Amino acid sequence: MVRFEECLVNLLQPLGVYDLRPGAVNRGELAAYGAELEGGAQELEDTAREMSLVTAENFGLERIEALLPYRPVCTTVGQRRAALAALLRISGDSFTLEAINDTLRGCGINARAEETEQPNYVKVYFPDVAGIPEGFDQLRVIIEEILPSHLDITYVFWYNTWAMVAGRHPTFGDAADAGLSWYGLAIENDGYLDDIW
Repeated sequence: MVRFEECLVNLLQPLGVYDLRPGAVNRGELAAYGAELEGGAQELEDTAREMSLVTAENFGLERIEALLPYRPVCTTVGQRRAALAALLRISGDSFTLEAINDTLRGCGINARAEETEQPNYVKVYFPDVAGIPEGFDQLRVIIEEILPSHLDITYVFWYNTWAMVAGRHPTFGDAADAGLSWYGLAIENDGYLDDIW
């Protein structure tokens, strides 16, 4: 950052009227002015950073979140930015299945929506989460805000059955070779669910 005290000294030096040596009264006054100008410049820099969703880190993200009916489900600053960008993309023509799934992904929600054969019905499933996802009540509120209100939503949860596990790992030795624990077997997906949805 430019030291404003030095800028002020350089501006006044050619006049030859002021005693601008270090320790002089006039130099002390310019140091005080310079410090205040530096503080103001830092505030402007922080505000400029927070005004853009791409660079915001603190109060800029909080201000955008305050405009929304809920906070996105995110843990990092990058995820918050992506989620807010996804939510801000929603418009009157954002209700295609592709746009809805893009918004869900952007919000940090690991869910997919699919049309059913019955009109005005969709199913929402969580492909990488066995059972009911943690914080489902909050996720449900967000999902129902994103999806068009005229749709009836059916939530589909999956569990690894012994048949599914045996289809991927015929023996426990195969599972051990893959480095899977009992818990790893219980939650393993490996794209298997994409075939059954």
